[in-house]
Amino acid sequence: MRFFNFRLSAALVLALALGLGAMAQTKSGGGRGFDPTRMDTTTSACTDFYQFSNGNWLKTTEIPAAFASWGSFNILNENNRKTLLTILEESSKNKAAKKGSNEQKIGDFYATCVDESRREAEGIKPLQPELKRIEKIKSVKDLQAQVAHMHRMGIPALFGFGALADLKNSSQVIGFAGQGGLSLPTNEYYTKTDDKSKLLREQFVQHMTRMFELLGDKPERAAANAATVLAIQTRLAQNSRSPVELRDFSKQYNKMGMKQLGELTPGFSWATYFAALGLARDMEINVAHPEFFRAADKMLVEVPLADWKTYLRWQLVTAAADALSSKFETENFNFFGKTLQGRKEQYPVWRRCVASTDGALGEALGQVYVARAFTPESKARMQTMINNLIAAFRERVQTREWMSDATRKEALAKLAAFQQKIGYPDKWIDYSTLDMSRDSYVQNAMRAGMFATARDLAKIGKPLDRQEWGMTPPTVNAYNNWLQNEIVFPAGILQAPFFNAEADDAINYGAIGAVIGHEITHGFDDQGAKFDLQGNLKNWWTEVDLKNFEARSDCIVKQFDAFEAEPGLNVKGKLVSGESIADLGGLQVAYQAYLKSLEGKSRPALVDNFTPEQRFFLGWAQVWSAKYTPEAARRQTTDDARSANDGGHCC
Repeated sequence: MRFFNFRLSAALVLALALGLGAMAQTKSGGGRGFDPTRMDTTTSACTDFYQFSNGNWLKTTEIPAAFASWGSFNILNENNRKTLLTILEESSKNKAAKKGSNEQKIGDFYATCVDESRREAEGIKPLQPELKRIEKIKSVKDLQAQVAHMHRMGIPALFGFGALADLKNSSQVIGFAGQGGLSLPTNEYYTKTDDKSKLLREQFVQHMTRMFELLGDKPERAAANAATVLAIQTRLAQNSRSPVELRDFSKQYNKMGMKQLGELTPGFSWATYFAALGLARDMEINVAHPEFFRAADKMLVEVPLADWKTYLRWQLVTAAADALSSKFETENFNFFGKTLQGRKEQYPVWRRCVASTDGALGEALGQVYVARAFTPESKARMQTMINNLIAAFRERVQTREWMSDATRKEALAKLAAFQQKIGYPDKWIDYSTLDMSRDSYVQNAMRAGMFATARDLAKIGKPLDRQEWGMTPPTVNAYNNWLQNEIVFPAGILQAPFFNAEADDAINYGAIGAVIGHEITHGFDDQGAKFDLQGNLKNWWTEVDLKNFEARSDCIVKQFDAFEAEPGLNVKGKLVSGESIADLGGLQVAYQAYLKSLEGKSRPALVDNFTPEQRFFLGWAQVWSAKYTPEAARRQTTDDARSANDGGHCC
């Protein structure tokens, strides 16, 4: 379900490059940990190590029809979903669950999601009250009120707003306003003039036309409405920053009080907007993209109200599509799944509903998940590996000849201050104020969206809660949050093939060790290096050291600029530089940590004639391989900070 962004506040959207690319299945092979049958030993490892490690798998593996890519992360994700499915089926059948308990809430949410017959019978009925609200708009003031109302629901109409740690005073949370209001992935989808981009926009208009028809519009009116939405979103896109530009945090810090906000957008009443969200009317907020808001302010006057009403109807229905009847859900998938990602078929309903429940009630579901799937022994072993990786990173910092002692001291202090989170939160989200019932899936989704928004907005004006997590425990992912100077590893990724209890240390250091190193390195990549040990946007480098660092970063940018995802479509080096630096640094640190772990021990035996050092790199290569549909590869190359050329990355 795409209804509302339940979990991700503006803080996490900004602070985290969320999402993992799909990787490759790796059989444990008993204690081996790598799979010789997937290798292409006719290829020289020194010529093409990726092909050597995975060539047979790449040749014989087909991407399942429901997926845009396939690999280890998919395999582990699907295994996790089966565990979650068991939990949710048990909860949904337990009608004796205490009202207000987490079990009742996850059970009711899941039960209404899988109740397809009720969703078919309801059609668009659950949306009628919201559609009537939009239809009643008669002034710009009404329009602004409706935008605020939709923001409370979790629908980012026109722009985005949420809570975020102050970039230069990370101990405090402030309001954050940024560009938004688009349906396609980035602004470039609206502005590029190549044939494929033009075709995609035509397909987008056709999709919107069909969705408006499902809302009850006649074909001619539906087509006109679709063109109206495209025109509004194109104008917003023309005043939005590109994915590369969005990586420069130093240009996204513009704190403004009420006087400055009034000067920025004289036609938009921020005081009224804040009041509608239940916030103080005279707040100071960070406006990340002032040029966007200047343009949007002009549009409020220049674009007819009738067009804005059409735009808001679209924002509502596209957000709710996956919670409605099959006609809406299928049409939504046909564009966002098939056209944009190259998927051939929809996920089964149970899988979609497991994912939705994890999004809406992730920590309620996660408490049961970790009890079944994550052991104290796994947490302890992971902690040891993290400590070893940090020690190895410390040694590397201490031996960098190009870095002065002044900068080195600051880097070591930041490393020592890393907060580590493993498995699951120490303090769980309190869902006591979130009502769930079996009346309607759309209503449950709306309540969940409003709960998540209210919880996010309640942080504004308060000290930053450094214990909060940005991912649910079952998530197969990991991240570094610069604003909290932390590295986080949910229980979901701490399983084979990434963390394999049956494999030797060589495999685990090459797999999960490289993930740990990746997240550590993110604290010092081209963006993480701009934040200090407290998570503040601050330059702690000497002028000479910063130039040396940027020169080294530029080597990676140029390297990736030269890669072609397909003829005529090159990787954007500046877009993927952070992830690529983290990949390179993470692997180097993991290898150094592994070698250090062997000190004072008997040398491990050969396995299938491979040395422990060779097994380390096989463990890494087999975990990070992947296959993509052409559509998914093109999209990732165009707008994703993770390069498809190296199989995808952790955050």
